[in-house]
Amino acid sequence: MKKIKLTINSDVYEVEFADDTTLLYLLRDKLGLTGTKEGCGAGECGACVVIMNGQAVNSCIVLAAEAEGAEVQTIEGEAKNGELSILQEAFVDCKGFQCGFCTPGMIMSARALLNKNPNPTREEIIDALEGNLCRCTGYEAIIESVQCAAAKGGAK
Repeated sequence: MKKIKLTINSDVYEVEFADDTTLLYLLRDKLGLTGTKEGCGAGECGACVVIMNGQAVNSCIVLAAEAEGAEVQTIEGEAKNGELSILQEAFVDCKGFQCGFCTPGMIMSARALLNKNPNPTREEIIDALEGNLCRCTGYEAIIESVQCAAAKGGAK
């Protein structure tokens, strides 16, 4: 068993887990943060993307032990006081989702981009979302959602 301390969505946690536990399972099973989804389990689909120390990461291939002392943001941390973020609102307004399974990972990848570059080009958005798969929307509405959020100051 391993024990670490980390910050998730501005809250500090000290949690114990088996040595082979991934960050995804730590978030979902140990802490009940189920907005982060498991898709492929191999870091290929992006459904499990969270932001760790400012970088978008596939939590299904990050060992929980690697998050010692880390700052992690999950989809649950995107909304504030029950209010959707500008980015989340843009996904609704621009119809950037259908079934919603990939949406948390898409939003977290987009958030990581907007945190670094509040006014990305279309090509930069496409690059940032490259590791995220969606079987429903055809991507155009997702790209438009990120563009809309950027235009509205979505980096905040």
